[in-house]
Amino acid sequence: MSDQNFSRLPKPHTTYANIIKSFLPIGDQEKSANAVLPNATYSVNTLEIDHDNLADYRRICGFENNSYVPPTYFAVLSQSLQMNMMVKEPFPFAMLGLIHVQNSVTQYRRIKDSAIFKMAVSFANLRDHDRGKQFDFVTKVFEKDELVWEGTSTYLSRQKRQKTTQKPSTTQVEAKPTLDDNNMHEFWEIPEDIGRRYAFVSGDFNLIHLHPLSAKAFGFPKAIAHGMWTKAKCLGALGDLPESFTCDVTFKLPIFLPSEVEFIAKFDNRDEQVDFGVYDPATPKANLIGKITQAQAKK
Repeated sequence: MSDQNFSRLPKPHTTYANIIKSFLPIGDQEKSANAVLPNATYSVNTLEIDHDNLADYRRICGFENNSYVPPTYFAVLSQSLQMNMMVKEPFPFAMLGLIHVQNSVTQYRRIKDSAIFKMAVSFANLRDHDRGKQFDFVTKVFEKDELVWEGTSTYLSRQKRQKTTQKPSTTQVEAKPTLDDNNMHEFWEIPEDIGRRYAFVSGDFNLIHLHPLSAKAFGFPKAIAHGMWTKAKCLGALGDLPESFTCDVTFKLPIFLPSEVEFIAKFDNRDEQVDFGVYDPATPKANLIGKITQAQAKK
């Protein structure tokens, strides 16, 4: 097992100097089919919030400017450790072009942005997917010895399909909710430059988000919005969130930039659950489907 401890959170730009190898595809289908994730955990022992960066993050995602850490912000900070793990460990896939397909975050209580934290990130759960391989990054955040936040980010590495007579499974189309008095309903105009602006705040400079030309190199007709920006935008729009909750999202279809999208949230007061989604206004197709529920007990 490979464990590495950092005294401070590494800066993303110090890792990007080593990412040139990720421009090169793995290439060998047999190698990809037999891929193994490194058994590695990277941690930072003293994690202090950069308040200038946090202010920029709140502004671009629509969070209130208060004294608490937004529920998606630790997922952003963990990406610096994730990138180090992918370039320093024997990571079996090309880093650039990875697709973020699912994300779950759990906040066990409101977290003051003045506290000092410890963060640990691990690889987990490599499995097959119709279009390649999926794997998880699991992140845990502690204040002193208390687990205050944890998250799981699931990524897809697209691989060339081997010849087969089996038809791939079709993507399930989520029905757009019927609007009623217990809905939140908004239309958002998402600008062409949101990928570049969010990249400078988050440190995620994956080329599929930055420009149409770089996105085309990975099979997309246009640049696409970051999934975690879209999730954060939804939570920012919802406003007053519970003190302790889990928010799960699935990124269904990319949001090509620029775009107009439709945001719908349904509130179930009886079950203390919120279901929300981002949709194409002209079709039933969803870009993102999410759910907020009460946090499960800590393990």
